Amino acid sequence: MDRRSPAGTLMRLAATIVVAGALLAGLLLPWVGGPAVAAQQSTGLLGDLPTEFTVDTPPGNTVLLAANGEPITSFYEENRAPVASEAIAEVMKQAMVAIEDSRFYEHRGLDVQGTVRALVTNIAAGGVQEGGSTLTQQLVKQTLLQTADTPEERFAATEPTLGRKLREARLALALEDTYSKDEILTRYLNIVYFGQNAYGIQPASQAFFGIDASALSLPQAALLAGLVQSPTYDDPFTDPEAATARRNEVLSRMAEQGMIGAAEATAAQAAPLDLAPAPAPRRGCVQASVGPFVCDFVQRYLIQELGLTQEQLDNGGYVVQTTLDPELQRAGDAAVLETLAPDDSLAGMFTAVEPGTGHLLAMSVNRTFGYDRNDPTQESFNLNVAPSQGSGSTYKVFVAAAALARGYSSYYTLTTSDPYVSRVYRDGSRPYDVENAGTYRSTLDLTTALYQSSNTYFLALEDALGSVEEPVRMAEAMGLFQFSPPELPQQIIDENRGSFTFGSEATSPLALASAYSTFAAGGTQCDVVPVTAVLDSTGEPAVGADGEPLAVGDRCTPEAIPPGVANTMNQMLRKDVEPGNPGQTGSRAYVRGHQIAGKTGTSQDNYSVAFVGYTPEITASVMVLNPKRNEDVGGFGGGKGATIWRDAMEPILTARGSSDFAPADETVMNGNTRPVPGCSSVRGCERALTDAGFEPRTVRVDSDEAPGTLLGTSPPRGGRAVPGQVVSIRVSNGSDYVEPAPEPEPPPAEPAPAPGPGAPDPGPAPAPEAPPAEPAPGPPPAGPEPAPGPPAPGAPAPEGGWPGGGGSWPGQPAG
Repeated sequence: MDRRSPAGTLMRLAATIVVAGALLAGLLLPWVGGPAVAAQQSTGLLGDLPTEFTVDTPPGNTVLLAANGEPITSFYEENRAPVASEAIAEVMKQAMVAIEDSRFYEHRGLDVQGTVRALVTNIAAGGVQEGGSTLTQQLVKQTLLQTADTPEERFAATEPTLGRKLREARLALALEDTYSKDEILTRYLNIVYFGQNAYGIQPASQAFFGIDASALSLPQAALLAGLVQSPTYDDPFTDPEAATARRNEVLSRMAEQGMIGAAEATAAQAAPLDLAPAPAPRRGCVQASVGPFVCDFVQRYLIQELGLTQEQLDNGGYVVQTTLDPELQRAGDAAVLETLAPDDSLAGMFTAVEPGTGHLLAMSVNRTFGYDRNDPTQESFNLNVAPSQGSGSTYKVFVAAAALARGYSSYYTLTTSDPYVSRVYRDGSRPYDVENAGTYRSTLDLTTALYQSSNTYFLALEDALGSVEEPVRMAEAMGLFQFSPPELPQQIIDENRGSFTFGSEATSPLALASAYSTFAAGGTQCDVVPVTAVLDSTGEPAVGADGEPLAVGDRCTPEAIPPGVANTMNQMLRKDVEPGNPGQTGSRAYVRGHQIAGKTGTSQDNYSVAFVGYTPEITASVMVLNPKRNEDVGGFGGGKGATIWRDAMEPILTARGSSDFAPADETVMNGNTRPVPGCSSVRGCERALTDAGFEPRTVRVDSDEAPGTLLGTSPPRGGRAVPGQVVSIRVSNGSDYVEPAPEPEPPPAEPAPAPGPGAPDPGPAPAPEAPPAEPAPGPPPAGPEPAPGPPAPGAPAPEGGWPGGGGSWPGQPAG
């Protein structure tokens, strides 16, 4: 210990008295000038406290909660968790007073006597033995320091000047005038730093002992109280001897002040430290307990959509109620991993929303949310949100819905060739054409073409609509382009991209699920929202920079599409999943006992596969693709896509059940179509079609019939078409016609032998039989041909797949 001369000690004592006198003078100065002067400066003295001292600041960590209240993770820089006075062990309060401010319950914020005594003790000892500031003054200093927003404010809270001391003293007096001793002590215990990034007694109790502050024992409380003066040097994890010595000093002080008995102090001093740290609260989306990719979406939504800053999230102490469904999220996680390993080059995304609200329910990927680029199992880019590859035939629903809205019926019938060459759309300098992936009947109605996923039918249906605008506007109204460039819909329309119905556009899995949820909700479109409430640190609705509450409500548009169209589409799409529909493509998604609607999709060159399925309560999309490069995924959307969907949804549907879809709208089902008349010649067809209100157009098609032979119409006789629609009169071009070989002449008949004597007269010879009459030329019989049989057991049924020939649209992403 440094030896001090008596003269030096006296000089320091004199300086102390001078400082104390100056402090007292500074406090009394406003009153020397009379009441008027005191009144003018009352705010700086004993008047209104600054905002920092009128609320429980700094607030705790921002916490994200799942829809069921389960904590997901937190955002914070400094680990805080303020608790009420009754949640702090009484022995903790005693230990803090004993070591930091023994006269706490006697002074009124300032303790000149204690300050002088502490300084004298410290000077005599040659080091710091006692603190000079009261707990109230320390609370003032820590509050100003920890709520400072700028470097200037932080410097002002710690600058070594008399002015700062005067300000602290005035605020300490005002605090004592405003709050009770217990309130001041509780505020102090909730703000002071204990080490291990633990700000406040509750995080400290967890960080050192893994218990709540209410459960602290005497030795534990003494250890924590001793850390406040020097959290680094007395850290029990790095220097247990120093920590033990400091703890025992606190226990001695408590005994000296009569808070505990000598024997109790001795026993506590002999106790081991018994450190048992609990993990720090989860921090950020990397440490989310469930749904880290949903967490990422929530974090971006809070900042980009609701206007909060990351600094506010880290320090604002908000409670964010999210829409995450933990059970569905965990089921989705298991489902994607059942099909694809974490290190697979292919990523499988399961993404679910709630129809009618737009609530984001789950985002699963066979990846871990993380930022290590050298780890192939980690991914920080939210693949569930980003448009990447196309989703293939899942887009056919937008064309079908547009046709129903125009008045085409669900029975709307077309006859197409394979390949089919468009009369409306072009691929560069030549007509746009597609072929089917598999064998399809040439004549199909809309419902069958949809669940069997015929490419040729849907290009012909786009032809019938005349342009791609109505399908694109339908998709836009349903929410498909939420996460796409805003100019994309108009670009597709301006370029009249016939490939739209085959899903060649880069597609967001989340937006795809959201769009289909418009069907499930009976035509109500809802933007995706991941948050239902944001509360501030006081439990009130959080406000933005404009002082208004944050806009956290649902964002829905009732009847964004006609309800009758939505309900009819639901019934049509059930046939793609539920049993009894030969040629369906999504049968692997079926869960017994539930009504499930859905659609499969496969992009150009099999670079991605997709399946979107839904019940009235949950809509979920699945996409499988390589997010880094083009790779053949293998199979169709009815394979990996439908399988992941079923594996994720089956446990949820089994546990919760599901409701039934509303029936189809009869008016929409029948549309404003009328039957196509029959005819037996080209001229006769032109006349009959014109009289029926249709626009006849003769087209020559490949056929093995003789050139000029009438093959029928498209739609065929008995099929249905809307007034004004082009009805094709199909005439053979004779490309596959083979001239029949002439029949050989019969050999001359041998003369009959003359009847012998006595032979009976045979009578007149019978007339030769007439050849069977050939059927009169005419259109094929009405109605669809027999459907192809179901696929072989265990083999995925193709859903129509990708466009062929000129199927890809120039300049568009692959698929």
